[in-house]
Amino acid sequence: MAHLSKTRLAALTCAASVALAPVTAAQADSHKDQDSKDMNSVSAKATPPVAKKVPHTYTHHGITIEDPYDWLYDKSYPTVDDEDVLDYVKAENAYFEANMNPLEAQTEALFQEMKARIKEDDSSVPQRRGEFLYWTEYKEGDQYPRFYRKPVGAPADAKGEVILDQNEMAEGLEYFRLGAFAVSQNGRFMAYATDTNGSERYTARIKDLETGEILADEITEIRGGLTWVANDTALVYTPSTEEWRSLEVKLHTIGQPSDTDVTLYLEEDQSFSVGAGLTAQDDYLIIATGDNETSEVRFVSASDPTGELTLVRPREKGVEYSVDIREGEMFIWTNDDHVNFRLAKAALETPSEWETVIAGSDDFYLTGFSLFKDFFVTEGRLNGLDKVQIRQYASPQTVQSITFPEESYDAGLSNNPEYDQTKLRLAYESMITPDTVYDYDVSADTLETLKTQEIPSGYNRADYITRRVEIEARDGTMVPVSVVMHKDREKILAEQGIEGPGPLHLYAYGAYGYAIPPGFSTSRLSLVDRGFAYAIAHIRGGDDLGRKWYLEGKLMERTNTFNDFVDVGRGLIDMGLTAEGRVTASGGSAGGELMGAIVNQDPKQYGAVVAHVPFVDVLNTMLNEDLPLTPGEWQEWGNPITSKEAFAFILSYSPYDQVSAQEYPPMLVTAGLNDPRVTYWEPAKWVAKLRDTKTDDNVLLMKTNMGAGHGGKSGRWNSLFETAEEFSFLLWQMGLSVEVSEAQTGG
Repeated sequence: MAHLSKTRLAALTCAASVALAPVTAAQADSHKDQDSKDMNSVSAKATPPVAKKVPHTYTHHGITIEDPYDWLYDKSYPTVDDEDVLDYVKAENAYFEANMNPLEAQTEALFQEMKARIKEDDSSVPQRRGEFLYWTEYKEGDQYPRFYRKPVGAPADAKGEVILDQNEMAEGLEYFRLGAFAVSQNGRFMAYATDTNGSERYTARIKDLETGEILADEITEIRGGLTWVANDTALVYTPSTEEWRSLEVKLHTIGQPSDTDVTLYLEEDQSFSVGAGLTAQDDYLIIATGDNETSEVRFVSASDPTGELTLVRPREKGVEYSVDIREGEMFIWTNDDHVNFRLAKAALETPSEWETVIAGSDDFYLTGFSLFKDFFVTEGRLNGLDKVQIRQYASPQTVQSITFPEESYDAGLSNNPEYDQTKLRLAYESMITPDTVYDYDVSADTLETLKTQEIPSGYNRADYITRRVEIEARDGTMVPVSVVMHKDREKILAEQGIEGPGPLHLYAYGAYGYAIPPGFSTSRLSLVDRGFAYAIAHIRGGDDLGRKWYLEGKLMERTNTFNDFVDVGRGLIDMGLTAEGRVTASGGSAGGELMGAIVNQDPKQYGAVVAHVPFVDVLNTMLNEDLPLTPGEWQEWGNPITSKEAFAFILSYSPYDQVSAQEYPPMLVTAGLNDPRVTYWEPAKWVAKLRDTKTDDNVLLMKTNMGAGHGGKSGRWNSLFETAEEFSFLLWQMGLSVEVSEAQTGG
């Protein structure tokens, strides 16, 4: 509900039978010895694919670039049917399997260990919307959740009605993902959208929840949400263009052919994306359009969506805003006069005349707001820590802040669909505290714990410690880092015969103003319990420390992001938490670009690197305005087509272009053949060039999911197994093994 925040681009059981132990100190120091030698011998025997070179050059701004691996970009994309391309990708997959097969038992052991920490038959806390309570449940063995509901006031032990079973829908499919999901306000109809190949081109259907019938209505090739309007007789949606852009908002009336759907708004700027949603009281339809730095919003009565749209304020480059409406008054979140945003309000009759409600602040970063009947909520960060604040309409400067129990955490509003609420549903976690669901009683100022994530194989919070440290980057900027480790880490390492600092895994994203919170992970314990420290670097490019923190990591300041990550790793080494060559690192998408940049800059620091769907061919992608996301990305990276300065700067850091004849650490790279965000050829070209150029014999693996997209395999167990593969690779390269019991080898 509430205002439409800007969408960020931006992206993964039986423990008693698994005995897990690393190898000796000598093995750990060499990274490759004894058991590891057996694994590496397979790598030596297996022959890595060698991609052919086909002469290809291009010239911009008087600069000519050679790109002999351009042929890996199938020009018929999104169809990929070039046999040479497919043969190469399959050969890389075969090489991946040849190297990972000797780790099969280890990977399976890790998977079972991770799986044992997840409650298989789990459910969410029911939440009221209208006349029903809604929740999700997993049954034992389920890959996907089932959606349930029951009437408000039904007995507590009354069974709910299954309104959507994703497991049933996914049966027989290699890939399945549920996108938008919306129940009509009267509770009768449910609209849902599904993707069956990872391309993120969804098909929407409508179910009559009274009869169980799936209506004949079908809307194909959609993106974004589904919004019920016109007294639940019609749906608002955003179709995808052939180039996978969202430029249009359309209206579908139940029972009518989709080719008669009405266009409510059409965006002419190819760099913008549109979306739609309802206001707090469900009485207005908001249509918002924008790119990564500029917004424009219109609204219309939800009961008459084909009526004339009212423009709130014309777009102005660099000004972002979003709106919500309550009791005939508009509230606006905007950065028009302060980088950290302010909250304003306006009359519906004069929506462009904004009056400040909460002024922008150098200290407090306002990230959003939500309107309710008797109060409103502002969310933001103070010194990088999440704050949830309740304010009264009559006295918005009086702040009622919710107090959380730890010094470092991730917290915010969860699902609060009702306008008239006296309690707020909150989500909370920290590096050592599992996911916790609270209800906050606004009048009593009290938190009630409704659910804490259960870890069936056992978890003792007191066994772990978390720290938040600051490390100075090369330009003097202090970069915050969240670290978690076992309290007996030194003892664990000593028992393994490991002398000196142990391994440390470093993770970051660093783009689009997306902050990586210091949250909880059960999978992460498989590294931490073996003596790893695990660190999240809150580098520039995210907005962890405010909007300025994001701006200092984009466009012509993009390299701050890479430098921050490298310097954080070096700082953690200086602190004695790890040593050179004992740092492992991972990141995905734009975080994969980060991985490509840091191994070019400081390869000796890392013992192993995992780059998931990495955005590494930055220059070529930003030069190709026909690709799905490129026009909208120029505000993030720069436009090398029109700007020689942007061209030269992107060229100077683009990981693919900057591959050089040097030693690189062992690397695992992933891709998705149907990925519309980071196209498969980016990691493919990068790996091909690395193989041809690097001077070491370290293993370089690439795994392409042939039937999936940006997020890897679908389903909770399939996805978890891919995490087990990643961790198995990291442990292998750190010289650590997993002792596997007979139960797992079939003995």
